[in-house]
Amino acid sequence: SLQLYTHKREHTLEQTVQGSFEPLNENGKLDEKGVHLRREIGLLPAVSFIIGTVVGSGIFIAPKGVLMNSGSVGLSLLVWALCGILSLFGALCYAELGTSFTKSGGHYTYLLETLGPLPAFLRLWVEFLFIRPAVASYVSLAFGRYVVEPFFAPCVAPPALIKLVSILGVTFVVAVNCWSVRVASQTQITLTFIKMFALVLIIIPGIIALAKGGRIYFLFLVFKSENSLFENSIFMLPLAFYNGLYAYGGWFYLNFVTEEVINPNRNIPVAIIFSIVTVTVFYVLVNVAYYTVMTPAELLLSDAVAVTFANRALQGLASVIPILVALSCLGALNGGFFGSPRMLFVGAREGHWPRIFSMIHIRRHTPLPAVLFLYPLVVVMLINGEIYQLINFASFSRWFFIALATLGMLIHRHRFPNHPRPFKVPLVIAITFTAVCFFIVGLSLYSDPWNTGQSCVLTLTGVPVYYLAVHRFRLPNRWRRIFSKLNSQGILLEVAQQEVQTY
Repeated sequence: SLQLYTHKREHTLEQTVQGSFEPLNENGKLDEKGVHLRREIGLLPAVSFIIGTVVGSGIFIAPKGVLMNSGSVGLSLLVWALCGILSLFGALCYAELGTSFTKSGGHYTYLLETLGPLPAFLRLWVEFLFIRPAVASYVSLAFGRYVVEPFFAPCVAPPALIKLVSILGVTFVVAVNCWSVRVASQTQITLTFIKMFALVLIIIPGIIALAKGGRIYFLFLVFKSENSLFENSIFMLPLAFYNGLYAYGGWFYLNFVTEEVINPNRNIPVAIIFSIVTVTVFYVLVNVAYYTVMTPAELLLSDAVAVTFANRALQGLASVIPILVALSCLGALNGGFFGSPRMLFVGAREGHWPRIFSMIHIRRHTPLPAVLFLYPLVVVMLINGEIYQLINFASFSRWFFIALATLGMLIHRHRFPNHPRPFKVPLVIAITFTAVCFFIVGLSLYSDPWNTGQSCVLTLTGVPVYYLAVHRFRLPNRWRRIFSKLNSQGILLEVAQQEVQTY
């Protein structure tokens, strides 16, 4: 008995140091029979998960929005580089948060641990009220557009058909994430390699064009002092940054699945840093390729920039590019549906959402109710949404709460200096990132008061919901019966509460 106890204790201490905790059974081995989310994400799946989620529709759609709001080619390239640096700063902050707090849930968990339950609930509220449906909607709309438009070129593709194909893409991703964590992870790895190949296919013709003399035209565009196409003020720059940051969005998704990452104290920081540096280099090179081959006017007139580029520079492969871009969008969609439901799962586990959403499928070991909950929300917003409005609409709340999370990290550092932090970001980086995020969020209220104002108001609607439904639980008896009946339906979905502690 003493030998078994000693073995268990040593194993538990080792797991604690590595940032994981899974209780041992009576034989001193990990209990694999209990219902829980397994640690199945190694370093390669983690890198693929981040790159595959970041590189989606953004680099093929956002260049138009960045150029439109920045006012010049040179400034737009600067925005792309600065967005990459800012994303790296944020990713480093989240690497510290992800190794300091071993729970899954990302933003929600960090706000809960550092600033308290109300900000955490508001983040959960806006995530599933409009941020996640909006993000998934504009990625799936991009998928549908790149699948459908080649069949109708040069005519305009029917919007209804684009939305139908988009819904089919969402349905496929939901089915994969309900079926198996391993299948979803393998799908992500495959799609990540495909989308990086697509970026290389765009970069190479751009480099060739520069070598053949295109650099003179490119430098002329970059350093041209005025451009009659643009009449924008400095107050439009936050919208340019929103479009650029949208293309980089996804560097925080690995933090949503911390409890499923193998050796998270090592793999989370390494995967985050490697992924963001790689994506930044590729994004800048892709934009250089765009401006080397296309004029700013052509880019602004195109709703599918990569297709227009392929028609100019890759005539022999022009038909392949839309397929690669569509698969890239599918990878980003898969990454979002893999990570975001974990936030809902953890929120329900903490009592901030109906209990059924903290349940796991007893055979598939996936958070089935949380994944299924997203599906109708995405479909509804997809049918009613317009892509650039969705970007501005969702970005305000997303970046506001990211800034709050890193602010909470700084406050937590001050209040609990001895808390274990296996990875610690330099203080100047954390302060810079937090200040820039708050500045962009504040200035965006001036630049686009309608969409950002709506986002702000919808965020605040969660305050009365929190005090009625969570803090005091002063719900009418009819509502309580509805929630109770909803929780009892878990048996129909073959789901149960988590039986093994994974944090």
